Amino acid sequence: MTASISAWIWSERFWLPENVSWADLEHPPAGAEYPRLQHMLSHAFPLAAGVLLLRLLFERLVAKPCAHILQIQTGVPRRAQPNAVLERLYQANTCPDTRQLEGLSKQLDWEERKIQRWFRIRRNQDRPGTQKKFCESMWRFTFYLVIFIYAICHLWLSPWTWDTRQCWYNYPFQPLSPGQYNHYVAELAFYWSLMVSQFTDIKRKADLRRHCCSNQLN
Repeated sequence: MTASISAWIWSERFWLPENVSWADLEHPPAGAEYPRLQHMLSHAFPLAAGVLLLRLLFERLVAKPCAHILQIQTGVPRRAQPNAVLERLYQANTCPDTRQLEGLSKQLDWEERKIQRWFRIRRNQDRPGTQKKFCESMWRFTFYLVIFIYAICHLWLSPWTWDTRQCWYNYPFQPLSPGQYNHYVAELAFYWSLMVSQFTDIKRKADLRRHCCSNQLN
C-alpha cells in the first residue's frame, strides 16, 4: 500500500512532460546536477533535526538574553480560585456553553458572570508568556532574514528571478547550482522542523472556542 501511495504522489504523468521519466533525471550531463527526490530524503530530513537543535540553542543562548536586556519578563498570570468541579469541566471543555453555565450556577450557587470570569482566568493561566512568544518570534525572524539575504546573494543573477517564464525553460532538465541547492534544502529543513514543532509552538490565531467565549463575555 505504501508503494501505491508513493507512486500516486510522485506520478510521472502529473509531474513530468510526456516521454520523460524520473530515470531520465538520474544521469545529468558532466558537471551538471538535477533536482532529485533523494535530496529531500537524504539531506533535508537529517538537517531538519539539526535545525530543531539550533533553534533550542538559539532561543536559550541568544533570544532569552535579548529578552532580559529588553526587560521582557515571563510574567506570572493571575491564578484562578481552586475549584474541583470547575477544574474537572475545564479539562474537558475550556469554554462552557450557556446550558453548562446555568447548571454550574445552580450547582455551585455562583453567578454565571463569576463562573465566566473563573474560566477566563483559568484559560489565561495556560497561555504562553510574553518571553516565550518573543523567543519564538526572534528565531523565525532571524531565520527568514538570513535565508533572505542568502537568496539575494546567490539567486540574484538567475534569469528566472527576473523572468518567470524561465522557470519552465527546458523543464525538467534544469541544472541545479550549489547556491540554489543550499537555499532550497535549508528551506525544506526549516519547514520540516516546523512540522514537528507545530505541536508545541504558540498558536497564532484564535480558534472557534475562544471566539465563542469572547462573544459570551461581551
